[in-house]
Amino acid sequence: MKEILSDASWSPYLVGIGIGIVSWLAFLFSNHPLGVSTAFAKTAGMIEKRFRGPQVAEKPYYRENKPAVDWEWMLVLGLLLGALTAAWLSGTIRWEWVPPMWAAKFGTNAALRLGVAVFGGICVGFGARWGCGCTSGHGISGTLQLVLSSWLAVICFFVGGVATAFLLYRAI
Repeated sequence: MKEILSDASWSPYLVGIGIGIVSWLAFLFSNHPLGVSTAFAKTAGMIEKRFRGPQVAEKPYYRENKPAVDWEWMLVLGLLLGALTAAWLSGTIRWEWVPPMWAAKFGTNAALRLGVAVFGGICVGFGARWGCGCTSGHGISGTLQLVLSSWLAVICFFVGGVATAFLLYRAI
């Protein structure tokens, strides 16, 4: 087991099976699909509640999705801690402001890299809310349930990702 946990990359087949089991358990115990975008929206609600008070809970979205720490929020925390632990155990953990592929194409300006990353994160956040779910929600839970809109979303994720990678890194 220690050898598996210390590998720099894990078998996509074993990871896929693990994600499938976790998704199945989420449905079994909570009757709710896996996904992380709602947890981020709830976090925004908790932050807003700190500044604006209890009237935040009266917003229509937050009436349905209470801004509180719940199992989805803990899932996001677990994903972050799990990724950190996996990188640490494999010896691949390192702080890198500008990845080599980015530096080769766009230079070593860390502020530019951070600005583009923040802008991209904001776009992903809006897209997840607009698309009624994130890549994990549609890609894992939606396709698992054979939801047509999720399959369409996943196809668009791949087409968009490939097109963006081609446009940004075609010279590399």
